[in-house]
Amino acid sequence: MILNHVNLAVSDVQKAREFLMKYFGLDPKGLPGNDKVAILRDEQGMVLTLTNFEGATEVKYPSSFHIGFIQESPAKVDEMNARLKADGYEVDPPSRQHGSWTFYFVAPGDFMIEVLG
Repeated sequence: MILNHVNLAVSDVQKAREFLMKYFGLDPKGLPGNDKVAILRDEQGMVLTLTNFEGATEVKYPSSFHIGFIQESPAKVDEMNARLKADGYEVDPPSRQHGSWTFYFVAPGDFMIEVLG
């Protein structure tokens, strides 16, 4: 069995889409998306859909819910943290957690991301 896709409900589809493309290299494969749905893919073929069919201005997930992006090394985690901070995002410094060098933050669209390596 292969996991086909994951759908995230987000408060702003286009902001979340642009953020994920810029920082994590997700590719829309020519699909522009709109304010209700966007489809992104990674290099391995994983599909991530972003939706806001109801026009919600806020999205609430359980506190432990997140998606994770593995980096090549702890140095790459540090680079991503510094890049996000320099661009004005609120991110805590990475730390050693559950055997990884990692940090968590809330992304545009109101969902949590973990960056680890």
